[in-house]
Amino acid sequence: MIGTELLDDPRADAVLVGRQLRDIARLNALFGGTRAVVRELEPFLERGNREAGNGKRQTWTLLDVGSGSGDIACAAVAAAHRHGIALTPVGIDVNRTAARLARSGGLAAIVADGSGLPLGPRSVDVIVASQVLHHLPRAVAVRWIATFDRVARRAVVLADLRRSRVAMAGVWAASLCLAMSGVSRHDAVLSLKRGYTREEFCDMLRDADVQAVARYRPGARIVAAWSPGAGAQ
Repeated sequence: MIGTELLDDPRADAVLVGRQLRDIARLNALFGGTRAVVRELEPFLERGNREAGNGKRQTWTLLDVGSGSGDIACAAVAAAHRHGIALTPVGIDVNRTAARLARSGGLAAIVADGSGLPLGPRSVDVIVASQVLHHLPRAVAVRWIATFDRVARRAVVLADLRRSRVAMAGVWAASLCLAMSGVSRHDAVLSLKRGYTREEFCDMLRDADVQAVARYRPGARIVAAWSPGAGAQ
C-alpha cells in the first residue's frame, strides 16, 4: 500500500472525515465518478425493465460497499427510477462518521466492510463498490471481488481510479479551485497513485475467478461490470 489516507483509519477525526466525504462527492459529480457507476449500471437496469414487461414496476436491492456519504447510491436509485425499477439501497462503510452521514441523507447504512458480508449467495440484486478497492491490499481486494460475485444476483459494478500523472496534477489544481481542504487535496492525489492500470485490474478479476473486463472511463476512472454467472458486459 502506498501512503496513508484519512479514510484508511476507521477512527479518524469525524469533522475531517465529514469534510472529506463532501469533497469526494463533489469530485464524483464534477469529474466522472458518479457517471462511471451509473453508465455501467444502466444496461442491467434496461434489461431488467425489458424482462419485466407490461410496465410492471420491480423492486431491487442495492448494496453499496464503501458507501461514503451515500452520493453514489442516491445516483443509482435515480437511474433505476428512470428505468421503472424501485431500488432499495443499503450502504456499508467501516467509518462510523460515513455511515452517520449517509443515514442523515436518507440511506440505510451500517458499519461494516466487505471482508465478511453476512449474506448468502445471490441474496442482493446489485452490488456497487466505488473507489474502495484502492484502500485495500491487493489480496484483500481480490477476496472482496470474489465475495461480491457470490452474493450478487443481477449485477456487480466496480469503479475505481486509473493511475495517471496528468490526473494527479489535474485533481490537485481542481481541489485548489474548489477550496477543498489540504487533507482532501493530499488524499485525492494519493488515491490516484494507488489507482490501477487496466491490466492490473483485469488481473485482480481473473484471480477472483470473475469473467469481466476492466475499461477506462473519463475522469481517470476504471470500471468493470458483470452479471454473476454470465460474464462481462
